[in-house]
This record gives sequence, C-alpha cells and structure tokens, in this order.
Amino acid sequence: MGDSPEETVGESREEELIEARRAKADAMRTAGGEPFPHAFENGESIAAVLAAHEALEDGEETTSVHRVAGRLAARRGQGGAAFLDMFDRSGRIQLLVQQDAVGEELFALVGELDLGDIIGVEGVAIKTRRGQISIKPSQVILLAKSLRPPPDKHHGLKDIETRYRRRELDLIASDESREMFITRAKVITTIRSYLDREGFIEVETPVLQPLYGGAAARPFTTHHNALDMELYLRIAPELYLKRLIVGGLERVYELGKDFRNEGISQKHNPEFTMLEWYEAWSDYQTVANRLEDLVRQVARAINYEGDIDFESPWQRETLVGSISSRCGIDVLEHRDRDSLAAAIKAKGMEAPETDTWAQLVDELLTKHVEPELQQPTILFDYPVELSPFAKRHRTEDGLVERFEAYAGGMEISNAFSELNDPDEQRRRFEAQRADAEAGDEEAQPYDEGFIRALEQGMPPTGGLGLGIDRLVMLLTGSRTIREVVLFPAMRDEA
Repeated sequence: MGDSPEETVGESREEELIEARRAKADAMRTAGGEPFPHAFENGESIAAVLAAHEALEDGEETTSVHRVAGRLAARRGQGGAAFLDMFDRSGRIQLLVQQDAVGEELFALVGELDLGDIIGVEGVAIKTRRGQISIKPSQVILLAKSLRPPPDKHHGLKDIETRYRRRELDLIASDESREMFITRAKVITTIRSYLDREGFIEVETPVLQPLYGGAAARPFTTHHNALDMELYLRIAPELYLKRLIVGGLERVYELGKDFRNEGISQKHNPEFTMLEWYEAWSDYQTVANRLEDLVRQVARAINYEGDIDFESPWQRETLVGSISSRCGIDVLEHRDRDSLAAAIKAKGMEAPETDTWAQLVDELLTKHVEPELQQPTILFDYPVELSPFAKRHRTEDGLVERFEAYAGGMEISNAFSELNDPDEQRRRFEAQRADAEAGDEEAQPYDEGFIRALEQGMPPTGGLGLGIDRLVMLLTGSRTIREVVLFPAMRDEA
C-alpha cells in the first residue's frame, strides 16, 4: 500500500477527489454500512496509551487491549501489512494492521480509507523493533468519512488568511496550532483556579448594555425589537462589577468577551477576552502584587521557557518618569494642551492638532515608551485626565492611583485604586461629557445609575483588567493576536 495521491493534491483536483470520497461513502451505505455512525464508546486518549507502555522493550508485544479514536494522518506499507498514523488532540500513534490478523474483508476496508477519515480502533499495544509504541488492531471502524482532502501534510497551510478563516484546517494540519489553543485553555483554567483559591467569586454581568462604559472605546450598537431600544455590546464589565462590590460581594471577577468598535492590528481584535477583578479593602499596590503573583503562577503552569522573565520582581516606574526618561518631556510641566504640543514638536515628534492634552500624553506613551518595555514593567500614577474611574493620588496633585502593566512591548493590564466618591465621579463624568462634545468619540458617557450605586457606599477597592489574548501571545511567543484567537475578525472573502 503506497502513499495516497491526495498528499500532493492541488486545487484543480479537489472536486474530483471530493466526488471520489462521496462515492466511497455511498458504496458503504449500499453495502449496509454507515460512514457516519453515532458513537465510539469507552475510548482512551492516545497520550494515555503511550504513557501506559513507555517501559516496553523494542519488539515486545502485550495483551493489553485499547480502544482509541482519531483522524487518519498517514499510511504506508505493502502486501499484507499496512502502517497507519492517527492522531487526537493528545498525540499521535502508529497502527500496525496485518491482513493475517484482521482478515481480508477488514483489511480491504482499511485500504479504502482516505487521509483525514476519522476512525476508531481496538487492539493490543506493542512496541516495534524500531522502538515505536503502536497498536495492533483487531477492529477498525470508520467513524466519520472525510469528504474533503486534508491540507498537505508536508507543507501545511501556507496561506495565513486560510489558517485564520478556516481554523479547523489549521488545527488538522498543525500540531503547533493545536498545542497553542490547549495552552490557552490551560492559562484560563489556571487563572480561574488562582482567583478561586484567593476567595474571589466568578460572576456574569450583561453583555448587552443600555449604556456602555468602563473604558475609552467606541461600542458596537444593536436594536432590541421587543423593548424598542438601542443597546450596546459591552466595552468592559467594570461598572457592573463595582456595583457588586457595593452590594457586598467584596471579591469578584469576570472572565469573558468584550467588544470594541476599533481597528484590527497585531494587538487588537474587535472581540477579545478580558479578565477583570475587584477586591474590597485593597488599593492599586495590592493589585500590582497580586498581578505579578498570578502571571508568575500561570507561566509556571504552562512551563514557560521564553525570553520574558516573569519570575523576577517586575520593574516599576512612574508614567511621568517613563515618558521623561525616554522622550525628554515632563508632561506635568505642560499641563495645557498647547504647551504640551509645543514641547512635543520641539523634540521632533508629531502632535496632531485634533488631540486633547490627554490624547497627546497617551500618544507619547504608546509610541515612544510602550515598545521599549520588553521585560515585565508596571507604570504607576497617571494624570487624572487619562483615568475617569481611578482614585486621586494620596500625595501627588493632578495624578490618580492607576497603573498599567507591560511586557513584550505591549500593554497587558490596567488597574486602579477605584474611585468611590460619588461626587468626584460625577465631576469626572462631566469632564468626559465635555471631551465628547469637543469631538472625542471614545469619551466615557455619563452614567447616572452608576453614580446612584456609589452613593450607597462602595468600600475602598482595587480593580484590574488583564487582556487574556495578549497574555497568551506573550506566553506562546505569538507575533499577532490572530494567532491566539480561534476565529479572529476577518474581511469577507473576495
């Protein structure tokens, strides 16, 4: 039995191959078989079979019977023996199918299998003379006929757009891609376990909101027909979570999707996964320490071995100091928009005429500081204009108790000592309203419901948002967010 001709298939032959595969499925039905049976029970993972027989000697056979299922990845052999490779999400194993052992009928069925078919087998474990743990099947069952040929096993999916648009093909073709998303799942599981152990409770807040808030971003809008009202996909769960702190839950977190109507880049996808937690009786210093500990635990859980040092204490700077040291501008010495713009231009940098003072500061940060922060770094103490929900700094006028954490040249986290003075929050909302009237499309809308909640009394609280997609990028060495999101936003196919 030689290699399947489909291993080198081009697009011109795809329809012909699909027709041939459909013909095999139809022939199986005609003969009384079923190419799509209902179940394959009591199976084991391939990894479990391999682990159970690591100690076998070369050429040793066992009487240990196993049932495994997976996708057919390769086949080779001749005469009365066939070697098949199958894989599931846990690993890959070889099957040694011998005509003398299974009979002519079953051996002929094996010969009709196509690469990509999903099969189940039952047989004994052996180790070949070449040292490869294998299964010697007595049964081979077709569990799902693959009507389309798989991606080329030698070259995989070269077209990046196809990898993202048809993630199922990427996962079939690439062990690395499957491992990526298994790692992502482990990251999320570790985060939940950590917070649960620390006394937080996981909650769910509305994704459809009558008023968006909690971040500087433009929302997606939709219309609720029954209520005849405009709703927004949330840009953040922050304001709802803090209302739960008001209600006495004290330590809460939510790990879920946020949506921001913004551009697509290596670091941005309009639908993304965010962790937010809020902890009563704490401040931003407590939160910073907890963030370090959490990320360190996650890196250990996945056996991270990259270039970023998550184990050592993270570097800590102030925002003002980081801009000053890298740009030569003390933004607090230029507290009005025109003065700061002039200082920026004097250093040979751009200062867009439409930018507010806060936006100019943010431009300095994102363009000239952020790319330099490769090792984990926390920037503390932001100007109040950049932080409508952070508590005023206890010693520094004009600043708030806020930090952002960076690694790999990008922001991964944002945190505050949360503003809990309702009158001050009202003034901040008014300032944001003025910014919106001046043309800032990402200004925070006024939320009277949130003010009323604060007027009930919210304890001192530290809160944080951590971008899960970006964290996974760092931990897996991925260059773009589209590598770590299973189905990223894509333009329609031409």
